[in-house]
Amino acid sequence: MPVRTKPRSGVPLNDLRFSSPLYSQAEAARYVDMPPTTLRDWAHPTRGRGGRPMVTSLRPSGPGQPTVPFIGLAEAMFLSALRRAGVPMQQIRPALVMVEERLGVEHALASRRLFVVGPQLLWEVAAEGELGADQRRALIVLRDGQYVFREVVERYLRRIEYAADEYAARLRPPQYEVADVLIDPEINFGVPYFAESGAPLYAVLSRLRAGEPIADVAADFDLPDDQVAEVADRTDLPAA
Repeated sequence: MPVRTKPRSGVPLNDLRFSSPLYSQAEAARYVDMPPTTLRDWAHPTRGRGGRPMVTSLRPSGPGQPTVPFIGLAEAMFLSALRRAGVPMQQIRPALVMVEERLGVEHALASRRLFVVGPQLLWEVAAEGELGADQRRALIVLRDGQYVFREVVERYLRRIEYAADEYAARLRPPQYEVADVLIDPEINFGVPYFAESGAPLYAVLSRLRAGEPIADVAADFDLPDDQVAEVADRTDLPAA
């Protein structure tokens, strides 16, 4: 039984989104398009660099075993969106801590409430000096009289599907636009798969790395050619 390194309250202990480590830090970083070192800093901040972890990490069951649960992957997805907006992470951390406290929920970075009311809260936090004006403008814009996340952040967050409890339940990796790839902790132990056929992403990539033609791989897995072509284009494959 994994031991939590970050306390949680109000979350069912038998909910595998929170309690089951599914990914290594390197895998989680790859799935949310973030450098592994950046994710590690958010999951295990070094002494003197400020505060508690922002990405949930669990104690592994053994050497080399996964440490990041699905909810940690969703938290990393939000942080990756902020990184894409160009805001230095060391500047955003204190603001995020304040936003989490004001939302009054655990794992706020993986909660739909952050998507809905987060921009307003971040704007208020910025006014208290936790974010500079440039950082605030990089993240938030006033649209139709309401503060909302800028497109670069919103595009990532729209790839998160939430359950009835308002916590993340399914993700679409941000690096794919044509390929409909899903990550669902209830399916294939959280391994990314194609929504079109249910084929695991790693199985398709294995065939592509072996040098098989895109059309043949697509036909064998009952996938559209353009989805397989995008996966091939956005993955480091050996030279032909």
